[in-house]
Amino acid sequence: MTQDRNDNTFVALPSDGPKLLRVTVQLTNITGERYWAPDTQLPPQVQIAVNINIVGLDQKNESSAEAPFVFTVTYNPSIAQLSIKGKAQISGDRAEVIQLVDDNKKNKPPPATVIQAVSSIALADAIIISKSLGIPPPLPPIGLPSEAAPGQNVPRKEPRYTT
Repeated sequence: MTQDRNDNTFVALPSDGPKLLRVTVQLTNITGERYWAPDTQLPPQVQIAVNINIVGLDQKNESSAEAPFVFTVTYNPSIAQLSIKGKAQISGDRAEVIQLVDDNKKNKPPPATVIQAVSSIALADAIIISKSLGIPPPLPPIGLPSEAAPGQNVPRKEPRYTT
């Protein structure tokens, strides 16, 4: 998959054949709100939940479709919320686009290519917004390598963010 950040376009080569699928992401609404006063220190541990909701998949013509989406970031305790809305424009082989639309009508999940394109673009903007609001970015925590011996099952802790 390749990306040109200037035009928010992703091109993916599916593993099932030589067909190309092109996904262009356009953002239509970006909101971010910090609920805690700027002079109030944030709690030492914050849980961050990221949700991507592809609202639908509508065929525009023989070789293209459009998928509106909502990308949200919520924090617990409720220190802030971010929301990014937009459209993923998908173009490719006629048969492939028709299959995507048919799969959507059968309530199958959207293709990974669309999810990856939407999440990459929206996450980049969410990180910038979080910096501007002075809240933790929606990134997974960077942990230290485990000191457990290989082969040992160590219970995984839920990721937590600290400020």
